[in-house]
Amino acid sequence: MKNEKGYYYYPYPENKQTRMYVKKSQGIIWFRLWNQQIPELWDEHGWVSYDAIVEASKIYQKNKTNFDPNRAYDINVAKEVLGENDG
Repeated sequence: MKNEKGYYYYPYPENKQTRMYVKKSQGIIWFRLWNQQIPELWDEHGWVSYDAIVEASKIYQKNKTNFDPNRAYDINVAKEVLGENDG
């Protein structure tokens, strides 16, 4: 999907108030979270590279938290949204 902010998907399909925007720049896929209930989130947190997501995921796995960055920041869904699917 696409709107004035760019391409996005719903990281939690049951929650349409949260969107994950994606873009590709310099060969890297970038993510940025938007939440209708917390509009300042868009300004406070900029674009995050997929490499940074991978590193954060390692920390979350090590600390055994309930949050899985790979679910919200899904590289395969991002590629689909950006039209980079291999199939």
